[in-house]
Amino acid sequence: MKQICCWAIALLACLLTACEQKELCYDHSHTADLKVVFDWRNDPAAQPASMHLYLFPEEGGLPLLYEFAGREGGTITVPAGFYHAVGLNSDTEFILYRNQERYEQFEASLTGGTFSRPVPRAEGTDTQDVRSTPDRLWSDHADEVEVKASVPGQVLVLYPKLSVCRYTVEIHNVANLKYLTRGEIFGSLTSMAGGLMMSTGLADNETVTLPFDMTSDRASNIYAEFYTFGYPAASTAPQYLMVYAILNDGKKYSFTYDVTAQIHEAPDPKNVHIVLDGLPLPKPIDNGGGFAPTVDDWNTEEVEISM
Repeated sequence: MKQICCWAIALLACLLTACEQKELCYDHSHTADLKVVFDWRNDPAAQPASMHLYLFPEEGGLPLLYEFAGREGGTITVPAGFYHAVGLNSDTEFILYRNQERYEQFEASLTGGTFSRPVPRAEGTDTQDVRSTPDRLWSDHADEVEVKASVPGQVLVLYPKLSVCRYTVEIHNVANLKYLTRGEIFGSLTSMAGGLMMSTGLADNETVTLPFDMTSDRASNIYAEFYTFGYPAASTAPQYLMVYAILNDGKKYSFTYDVTAQIHEAPDPKNVHIVLDGLPLPKPIDNGGGFAPTVDDWNTEEVEISM
């Protein structure tokens, strides 16, 4: 009986030892160091304060997010696997990110915007959301990234480029600018894209209105510069440029220009230059009699563009 018990104890010890060894077999490392490099050959002068890297697992799920100070990148530790990658600067103020569950739907979206005061809207655009114009956004993506376990020297290189479009506006031969209340001129652009798909760099199909600041030389010219996500390619809605001006007698004027052709036919869709000639700003009846803030009605006018 003692001999049988000893054999049983020995057999049990062997089984326990075998189980323990099998479990240890699966306890090896499944990660690797990955050097992330942001190559700025597409925009050498860019100086973002910080960068983000999103790694989307191919099997789905939330992305892994890494942040780097400065613009150069760095080394991170990543679980082995296959990923889609998106790199972008993280120092923006007027851009949000949504649909982070899937790489194909990951989107940069504009934050909510406002006009400085109630204003008339261009015809047919009353239901469009008002959004802020975006900051400068640099980004790049990689559709296939493989991270191998315990393999040294792995490198991911991304080539960020400016992903937003630069829009400039010039209005020449503007009469009576000297009667403009200082600082009281601004504009808006309708039917622009509200978001940008990060996996393709293409504008989404949401149409929004973008308010923006304008300046004048107090003589005969008005200027503006701002960024956009471009216009939705699938949309047939026209782009209207609205100019709002308040004179020193308190009268308010809004002018509407159809600038669809200038935007859609721009030689470089990333750099759109809108040029207008003439703004029928009237001379106040009271030559500088003071600003009257109680005047609430806007005088509106649609201005034809000479082609």
